[in-house]
Amino acid sequence: MRACPARLAALLGLLLAMPALAAGHRERLPEDEIIYFLLPDRFENGDPSNDRGGRSGGRLETGFDPTHKGFYLGGDLAGLTKRLDYLQGLGVTAIWLGPIYANKPVQGPPGAESAGYHGYWILDFTRPDPHFGTEAEFAAFVKAAHARGLKVYLDIITNHSADVIRYRECSFAACTYRSRADYPYGRRGGPGGEAINPGFLGDQVMTAESFARLTDMRFAYEPFVPPGEERAKVPDWLNDIRFYHNRGETSFRGEDSRFGDFAGLDDLFTEHPRVVEGMIEIFGGWIDRHGVDGFRIDTARHVNPEFWQAFVPAMLARARARGIPNFHIFGEVYDPDPGMLARFTHVDRFPAVLDFGFQAAVADVVARGAPTDRLDALFAKDVLYAGGEAAALRLPTFLGNHDMGRIGHMIDAANPQASEAERLGRARLAHALLLLLRGVPTLYSGDEQGFAGDGGDQDARQPLFASQVASYADDRLIGTKATVAEANFDTGHPLYRHIAGLAALRQREVALRRGSQAILASGPAPGLFAVERRHGADRLLLAFNTSDRPIAARAAVDPAIARLEPLDGPCPAPDAPGSWRVALPPFGHMVCRVR
Repeated sequence: MRACPARLAALLGLLLAMPALAAGHRERLPEDEIIYFLLPDRFENGDPSNDRGGRSGGRLETGFDPTHKGFYLGGDLAGLTKRLDYLQGLGVTAIWLGPIYANKPVQGPPGAESAGYHGYWILDFTRPDPHFGTEAEFAAFVKAAHARGLKVYLDIITNHSADVIRYRECSFAACTYRSRADYPYGRRGGPGGEAINPGFLGDQVMTAESFARLTDMRFAYEPFVPPGEERAKVPDWLNDIRFYHNRGETSFRGEDSRFGDFAGLDDLFTEHPRVVEGMIEIFGGWIDRHGVDGFRIDTARHVNPEFWQAFVPAMLARARARGIPNFHIFGEVYDPDPGMLARFTHVDRFPAVLDFGFQAAVADVVARGAPTDRLDALFAKDVLYAGGEAAALRLPTFLGNHDMGRIGHMIDAANPQASEAERLGRARLAHALLLLLRGVPTLYSGDEQGFAGDGGDQDARQPLFASQVASYADDRLIGTKATVAEANFDTGHPLYRHIAGLAALRQREVALRRGSQAILASGPAPGLFAVERRHGADRLLLAFNTSDRPIAARAAVDPAIARLEPLDGPCPAPDAPGSWRVALPPFGHMVCRVR
């Protein structure tokens, strides 16, 4: 007992938070959650026997190389189930798993191969990848999580599958995108070519009758499936080249952002009714079989709106039929502009999207010294979302991720001369903003252990179990002298304890989860940022110091407020009607209840 004060403190915080969890995980609203995002390969290795995914040979055959950041390192579902105590102690209420489906083990041109450890190169959409374990092990994980009141969110992909289809005209991953104007569906090789697909009315006419006339896919390139891979994908309909766009590589701009192959991956013809039907059955099946609680939808902006207008309601209906009334769906729209994000809640009709605007604003303020009115400007645009400011409460907010990099790296890149105390102070502030402001806080696995990394993508995908990757082992962590070369499940880490304390406070205070948010103070420089969170009669005042210096500043508050109860921090009462004098140390914060 004496050796584990941090764990005892975290468990005490969890007990105090139990009112928010007592109703059962099914009844909790999406805004009540604290999400923890992880890649199963990079969390914990509970079963070394599956490290090679049941394959034999070297890394190009098995995908496994524990010394290379671009290959499987060994994490699995058994390890995740083993570490549920760790996650629950952190205050997590929902676990978002990176894609777990069976992947093509290795892809890429000779000399530049890497593995599908991240889960986005799917061959079989219906079962877990053998590197992660069996479907029975996934079912056991979900059951164990639900028994603790933890929800399970799956990362899903509908716009592409693994790279199997090739084009006869060009080599691997070098096929320039060919547009619909230059290469219409009715001609082979362009307007002057052979007439094909008579009667096809185009991909904007999404009817089975129209698409039944699309039989010849040689309009842009001549696609083919290499020998031996004719039945590589599951379900079997995915092996039909008619269900792919087959127009070459996307540049992520203009038309090809929606119709082009995503980094060589086979881009599904999501306008096709058979694809819509097939994807509804695939992912509805995961709801039916396992009772999962939500989906994060990958690459949402690269799919036509009509697909989402059919798919999202179908998933919500499937969940309701399974007894899951608060199924949380949020799309990935990789854009920091709130206007663009909001578009997907209106046109594509997503219930929520990942809040890239929040991530960009907090990174600017915490890491790069942007003025606090940067946050004010962000939240002023909450009215743009379908449902307005109330809908913004359901946006998953985050600080960094497996693609763009970690908040720790952003702090280090902008402040290369920062002391260890400053690095920790900035990281603590970032997590305070994440857990106390509007939205659904989403933690990235490893940030609670001070992981920083060297950049994005593979450089931001360190495992929590001991790593043999040299470029990970030399990372400079925040708040600890530990390295990634050793296991990092330290419940005494200052960021773990900080997050656990904030999570417990958030679960106790309904205004922090469901309350409206009004800005009380911001300005044209780093310093005071203050808000009021209100839910019914519950009112909280929150203040943050984004500066590297102590501040003493004022916020305008309701003149009727005469007394404040401290929940986190000193919380002095207003010293004059309507004026609240706030004194905070560098990167400090406080949370106060209005009495």
